[in-house]
Amino acid sequence: MKRLHLVGLIAVALCAVSAAHAEGDKARGRTLVYTCNGCHGVPGYANAYPEYHVPHIVGQNEQYIVNALKAYKSGERTHPTMGAQAQSMSDQEIEDIAAYLSSIAK
Repeated sequence: MKRLHLVGLIAVALCAVSAAHAEGDKARGRTLVYTCNGCHGVPGYANAYPEYHVPHIVGQNEQYIVNALKAYKSGERTHPTMGAQAQSMSDQEIEDIAAYLSSIAK
């Protein structure tokens, strides 16, 4: 009986952990990503803050995009434009954008 109870508790804990991670909505992400394309969708574009090549983010790993945007949002990563963009996004919007961008083949 104790073993069955323990298995049940583990199952509940795993469900709670997986529910804590939001899943991105690719369709919603597609409508939100228009701002990103202004810099990240232009071949050879260099940004002036400081000037550097802006990477293409299509096909990038989903978790990498989430982590990067959350780091810009918190100020852990610094860049004037990216900080402003990320601070205007909710955590769900970040998940949606990451889900969409990662679903596109390079």
